[in-house]
Amino acid sequence: MIRITVLCLLIFQLGFGNDMEWSKTGHRTIGEVAQQHLTGRTKKALKKLLNGQSLALVSNYADEIKADRSFSKFGPWHYVNYPSDKKYTEVTPSEEGDIIIGIEKCLEIVKDRNSKEEDKVFYLKMLVHLIGDLHQPMHVGRLEDKGGNDIQLQWFGRGTNLHRLWDSNMIDDYGMSYSELATNLPELTKGQIKIIQQGNIYDWVEESQEIANELYGSVEVGEKLGYAYGYKYWATLEKQLQKGGLRLAKVLNELFS
Repeated sequence: MIRITVLCLLIFQLGFGNDMEWSKTGHRTIGEVAQQHLTGRTKKALKKLLNGQSLALVSNYADEIKADRSFSKFGPWHYVNYPSDKKYTEVTPSEEGDIIIGIEKCLEIVKDRNSKEEDKVFYLKMLVHLIGDLHQPMHVGRLEDKGGNDIQLQWFGRGTNLHRLWDSNMIDDYGMSYSELATNLPELTKGQIKIIQQGNIYDWVEESQEIANELYGSVEVGEKLGYAYGYKYWATLEKQLQKGGLRLAKVLNELFS
């Protein structure tokens, strides 16, 4: 029985190895940051829909349902790939959907008073996750290398790729819990928070693509990375986690205003 369980876990990991997102810690950090910037009205609405669960707790729901193949149609919602010299609005959207299409669908259903409560709960949990994914730069990467998944690297002597490096390697190796990360993010003034929350998902996807373009130029295939890379880019990673949380709060506050 133990061998069967281990084998199933390995198959699961291999099956979704090229479809990764912020690590669980990353998503929970974004959820925790957002939780701290909700209005009273939004907190009340979320408490009812999520049955008292926090945003951090539900933030990985969209990954967890991948274990059920009936949810496979939502896979393309976790990312978008388009040419680095184009804007999202300048390309034809994928017929399978993408992260922008997914976010807009979530907002539509949660906002609709005629939606069933179970649908509102499902798409609300999806929304929390997708706003987080939108701020992982490699989720707005290039189609030809699957958002950096095909760019093989070494991280402290372990095989990885550019996508996974930003999804989980740097965060997990930092060794902090999501609550510790959320607490130790840079302190911001109300004015700075307001600036971060400006714009919408169309602005934010372009911002993430701009960072992704920089990250593509930060490594060479097969390069051995370690402390120096982490030291150089940790601040960027922190900013993306913080922006993701603050903007998730903005989206939810507007949704339930």
